[in-house]
Amino acid sequence: MSLSFATTEEIQLPKTPLEFVIGQEQAVRIARLVARQHRHLLLVGAPGTGKSMIAKAIAYLLPKPTQEVSVIDNPKNPERPIIEVRAGNELKPQRKSKLPGKLVSVSDVPAFVAEKLGYRCKRCGSSSDALAQVCPSCGADKYKNTNSPFDDLVFNPSSNQVEDMVITTMRTPNGKEEIAIFERSGDKIRLLNEKQALRLKEARQKTPRKVLLPIDRSMFVQATGASETELLGDIRHDPYGSHKEVGTPPYTRVVPGAIHEAHEGVLFVDEISTLGPLQHYILTAMQDKVFPITGRNPTSTGAAVKVDKVPCNFILIAAVNINEVSKILAPLRSRISGGGYEILLNTTMPDDEANRFKIAQFTAQEIAKDGRIPPADQTAVTALIEEARLRAKLIDDKPNALTLRLRDLAGVIKLAGDLASLEEASVITSAHVQEAKKHSKRVEEQIASRYDSWYKAGMSDYGVKKPSTRQAEVA
Repeated sequence: MSLSFATTEEIQLPKTPLEFVIGQEQAVRIARLVARQHRHLLLVGAPGTGKSMIAKAIAYLLPKPTQEVSVIDNPKNPERPIIEVRAGNELKPQRKSKLPGKLVSVSDVPAFVAEKLGYRCKRCGSSSDALAQVCPSCGADKYKNTNSPFDDLVFNPSSNQVEDMVITTMRTPNGKEEIAIFERSGDKIRLLNEKQALRLKEARQKTPRKVLLPIDRSMFVQATGASETELLGDIRHDPYGSHKEVGTPPYTRVVPGAIHEAHEGVLFVDEISTLGPLQHYILTAMQDKVFPITGRNPTSTGAAVKVDKVPCNFILIAAVNINEVSKILAPLRSRISGGGYEILLNTTMPDDEANRFKIAQFTAQEIAKDGRIPPADQTAVTALIEEARLRAKLIDDKPNALTLRLRDLAGVIKLAGDLASLEEASVITSAHVQEAKKHSKRVEEQIASRYDSWYKAGMSDYGVKKPSTRQAEVA
């Protein structure tokens, strides 16, 4: 594969995420097995070698979730909500079902009904959003007046400001009178008769639930640097506890953690050693495939609430740098290797024609992902290949090789593209790449080129000049 293209726009980009991974053929092969066999994976390698890209690609290969997980109220013991898992085919009839009654516009209902529901101002008669606190035309207060002593504490525009439902009578075309129920429904009003209202009441009297994990959730959950609550879930604090008037029911305050959100998908933890003792919880979740959600703050009202057996059957993709491998808990690492694979990623690849084209493909990928820089011409790609060759030699001491520390190389591509954009050039050229290489040096390299030592660099911050040899002798 020779570099026979005018610009990187002519290079066909991969169609699947794993094809975006460059120079890691063994890891890509294992990644396919991980997704197919539902195994765990530990990726060990230098920064920028494609660890997170491989994890995302595995999530892409997984089938869509088949379960929806909900937490439902437990009337007998509200502090112990119940978990319910429903398969996708159990949800279809409920999704297709429609609420009884018909939707009508505000102008089609009696004025007093519109006023009670909050759609019409009692003072000026203008229409407005039912949830608006005041009339936008005249500023009149639309609050609902109640006799509860807690009205000033539990103000809620969706339920306590105006009435949710108005029941009245209406005369039908045949001269009979029947009960009519008017209910708020967004910017419309739902009109029901007595039978329809009973059906709606029966539907709403089903056990209250909160969907923790929807059926259409993401298959990739990143827990890098997560706190205990982010990783394991929590119960939100409610200053009024479970008071029947002002409190919030415990089941509505349940918050899933990353280990739960990754159910049937991928839990990706980069730099897993930084989680420290939290690795124990990941190990438990991997073993049991369920993990309870409890209040993590002992002073919170959520501390009294616990939800048992919340599903968390995930694939763990853990990533770590080589010098941090020893900080992974031995039992967790044993669990990964006993039910999966450990892969040491490459930092270089042979300098041959096929791999040089992969650098060209990588350049095209980065330009396409950025979306704000022009394509690169063949001279720019050649300069980037030369830079990849130089980095392999200087960093990894590998002659006749190309670097796979591609994150740093991507920085050169983006900087070169920004320079080209600044000049309003139509393509990135080798001149842009050469200039980008000068400006993309790390701070350590800039200090080394400007000062003789770190000591001199530090003294320069305070305006302290190192004395000359003659001055030192005189002193």
